[in-house]
Order: sequence, then structure tokens, then C-alpha cells
Amino acid sequence: MSLIGQAILSDFTSFAAIDWSGQAVARPAGLALALASAGDAAPELIAPPGGWSRPAIVDWLADLADRGLRTLIGLDLSPALPFVDQEAYFPGWEESPLSGPALWALVDHLTQEDPHLASTSFLAHPEARRHFRQSGDCGDLFGSGRGRLRVCEEVQRRMAFSPYSCFNLVGAAQVGKSSLTGMRLLHRLRGRIPVWPFDPVPETGPMIVEIYTTIAARAAGIRAGLSKIRDGATLDGALLALESQPHTPLARYTDHATDAILTAAWLRRVAADQRLWSPPDLTPEIAQTEGWTFGCI
Repeated sequence: MSLIGQAILSDFTSFAAIDWSGQAVARPAGLALALASAGDAAPELIAPPGGWSRPAIVDWLADLADRGLRTLIGLDLSPALPFVDQEAYFPGWEESPLSGPALWALVDHLTQEDPHLASTSFLAHPEARRHFRQSGDCGDLFGSGRGRLRVCEEVQRRMAFSPYSCFNLVGAAQVGKSSLTGMRLLHRLRGRIPVWPFDPVPETGPMIVEIYTTIAARAAGIRAGLSKIRDGATLDGALLALESQPHTPLARYTDHATDAILTAAWLRRVAADQRLWSPPDLTPEIAQTEGWTFGCI
């Protein structure tokens, strides 16, 4: 991968963080979006009446692209599945894709009848389901323990985080469903908004990166095990650690809302850090197959 100049990395004028959800309903409670402008004003929570739907967030992001806004967009989901450990997403399946964008296309194709950008049909596919651990149905190719991890998730373990396999769909901390629904979003925005590191950083317009909100919380001084913020005073203390002004009080404090606000402030603070764009373990193969979590070094 070629590196780009520091000037390009520091010219974003706004920073969006999206807490995503894989819930198969029209308006998942876990969707939250916060937007920060350059400077030190606190990020603002954008909350439409009735809450967000996944298609509405796709439209919101497409509008950024149409207007050419220089926005760094963080999505709290895994843009791909583990590949490097077995040189395939789905070993033994002839349709197993060879790149992240091809995986997005496959997921979207097999779920085109699912409403709300859900991923139910993909998980019911006779070949795909063999690789996932679902409630009451552990596929014969899931493996053992936590399940397969991407290279960047192994790095997260070295950083003292506790990542979960995208193939595990059981438990409150599972991330697989949100990642699969997120792949449908990425497929719909393909060609309109580049996704790092699958695509090079553009010189103009918006760009998407994968975020892990716990990295932002840790950078703000929130101790391990206490990363979920549920009150305004704690949120303001964390924002101050990220050189942000206090936030506008919220009508209701949820993990999703505070995660989005805090991570937008973190993105603004670290976007110009060249180290985060060139982590030592990120190879060209990983960049095209598994992707990478921004801030994971």
C-alpha cells in the first residue's frame, strides 16, 4: 500500500461516528450517529424523529458523497470476516469471495429479499451457516473456542482488548450480525465512498474507516470494564480528555449515543496521526481481504 502525505490526512473538515446494529427490525435501537466539525466543539448527536433505520443512514452517507464533503466516517462494525488464517472466508465453499468488496456483494446478493438491510437469509444459506455459531445452531465449520479472528483482532488482543469473532452470533457482545448488515451498507455505497484500507485515501470527499468504540473510550481515560458511559458528567470528562468542549445535554443517555459522541471526538483528535494509517501488521493482502480497525497498532 502506498502512503499518502500528512496534509491529506489532516484536511478533514468533519468527523462522523456511527454506532451500528444488526437487529433485524426497521429501526434498531442500537443505531446512533454523531457528527463533529473541525475545532473543539463537542460532537452533536443527530437523531431523526423515530430513530434511524439502516437505509436512512445509507442515504445520509450518500448525501455526504453527493455534496463532496470532506468527512471521515467511522463505522462500528467489522467490514470483513477472517480470511488470512485459512486463506478463505469460507473454506470449502466454491462461492467464497477473494476480497472484501466481493464479500459485500455476496452478502447483499443472498439477502436481497430481507427488509431493513438485514442479513437473515445469508445466515440461513446452507453453506454460509456452516461457519457461524448461532443460537441453537453451531455450524460444523465454526471451529472451537471464540472462533476465528482477523489479524487486526489478534492485534487488539495484544492491546488488552477482548474482540469477538464475527462468526460468533451468540451473546450480548457478538458483532457478527452488525458486521453482516454493515456489509450491505458498504456494498450500496461502493464507488461512492472509499473504505480504508480496501481503497486508498481520496484527496477529496468523504471516506469510511472501521472503528472500535472501546479504543476511543480507553484513549479518553475510561478504564477497562467501564467503557460504557451513561451520564452527562462522565461523558464531558471523557470529551475533555480528547480536547473537546462539553456536549449539549441529551434527552436520554444510552451507550449507543455516548459511544458515537465520544468516538467522533476521538476521530477528530487522531485523524492526522500517520501511525494509525500505516500499522506495521497491515499487509496488502490483509488490506484487501480482512480490512483493519482504525487506531489498532
